[in-house]
Amino acid sequence: MDFVQNFPAISILLCLFAGIISSGLKGKVAKHVNTVLILIVTVLSASTLLYVLDTGEAFVYVMGKFPAPWGNEIRAGVLEAFMALFFCIIMLLSMFGGRKKLVDEVEESKTFLYYVLTNLLLSSLLALVYTNDLFTAYVFVEINTIAACGLIMIRQNGRTIEAAARYMIMSLLGSGLLLMGICMLYDLTGHLLMSNIKEQVALIAASGEYRIPLLVTIALMSIGLSIKSALFPFHAWLPDAYGYSTVSSAAILSSLVSKGYIFLLIKIIYRVIGFDIFGASKIINVLFIFGLMGMIFGSLSAIKENDIRRMIAFSSVAQIGYIYMGIGMGTQAGMAASVFHILSHAATKSLLFIAAIGLTDVSAGSRKFIDLTGAAYRNKWAGVAFTVGSLSMVGVPLFSGFISKLLFAQAAVQVNGKMLPALIVLGISTVLNAIYFMKTVIRIYTPVEEDRHSSVTFKDMRLYAVTLVCFIVLNVVLGVSSQPIVDLIGQGLAMFS
Repeated sequence: MDFVQNFPAISILLCLFAGIISSGLKGKVAKHVNTVLILIVTVLSASTLLYVLDTGEAFVYVMGKFPAPWGNEIRAGVLEAFMALFFCIIMLLSMFGGRKKLVDEVEESKTFLYYVLTNLLLSSLLALVYTNDLFTAYVFVEINTIAACGLIMIRQNGRTIEAAARYMIMSLLGSGLLLMGICMLYDLTGHLLMSNIKEQVALIAASGEYRIPLLVTIALMSIGLSIKSALFPFHAWLPDAYGYSTVSSAAILSSLVSKGYIFLLIKIIYRVIGFDIFGASKIINVLFIFGLMGMIFGSLSAIKENDIRRMIAFSSVAQIGYIYMGIGMGTQAGMAASVFHILSHAATKSLLFIAAIGLTDVSAGSRKFIDLTGAAYRNKWAGVAFTVGSLSMVGVPLFSGFISKLLFAQAAVQVNGKMLPALIVLGISTVLNAIYFMKTVIRIYTPVEEDRHSSVTFKDMRLYAVTLVCFIVLNVVLGVSSQPIVDLIGQGLAMFS
């Protein structure tokens, strides 16, 4: 076995140990540990990606050297390694973008706890990406839930405690349904390793026996993960959770946490149930319908908002709808479009949340649109960054959002019966996106005759400005160099099968 094959397991364990170690450190030391940890895991993930690209095949790492069914396995292919690398990059930039505000948002005595939670969150995301064991996935789903809830409520301003409670209630409902589905699947197949389950599910589907229990199992796991990822109409917890948490928390929650659950669902579709069997279950049509509804109603809710952060949060409901629409198409092209949109949305939504805080800081801390008038002149870096993020969300060429919508449109025309509704809703959603994002851009670039608010310069926010530039570059790279990434996604999905 090549030493590189240890890197996925090492990455997960490093994050877990860093969380434990940080619990006994001061806030400043824990901050440095967190930064070094993310950098190390980024290098390990990049090395893993290069290795699987070179070998051209996925590898399985057996934890503790115990074979199935007693052992636990980690599986790394092109898509897993690439997703782990991308998650690390977004996590690092999100932490940098909100670092200066963290001093004001979190009590000094609790700063170390913030980094404990982010370390645990990263470990759970990596485990969801790499694990080949369904029960291990559930365990890290719960770790992810607890860490995310802690990141929401650590600010403790009243609204965040309420938001955390709503998040926990909905998330536990989703976790319960997922666990019920896993238990039923174990009862049907006698296995917890994904590859072994897939073999047994194929036999059950071929025989026609236990058809209803298998359908119920697929439904339970799909609905459970849909609730946890805030698919419409299970999104009620999302606006407050994203809107009132710390800047870094909002960026991480919107771009990574929900995407970890969606990526797990994609793994279940391919590596547990089987793509063809999942499509034949017709549950994929339910996901398609809810995805379309989310695209419309999420955007309508965003239009009605007068709070910039809640507007961005409601936009996430619409963007998650895009992902489920692609999954619901039931084709390889639709799935590839959804995976690409996971990347696009993660890069863009973090950019928008971090840019928004720069605009509100130079508007006396107000998040109301009327008070944001001229904010882009007071903070030029945040203004440009928010404009780039908005253009990407609308789907303007050169940015990642344009490629996402193009891929969805191309996938839709290949599906009989779903082409027309997909293209119509895609068009309506794009118009709605333009309404609420462009009106915000116009507002922040509307001059004020007597601007009494203070302005900021590059010297006042070096790290913040550099972070915004990195996010903009990442967005443009996804927009202008998309074909290699799309090819990589296709290669990764082929390895899933």
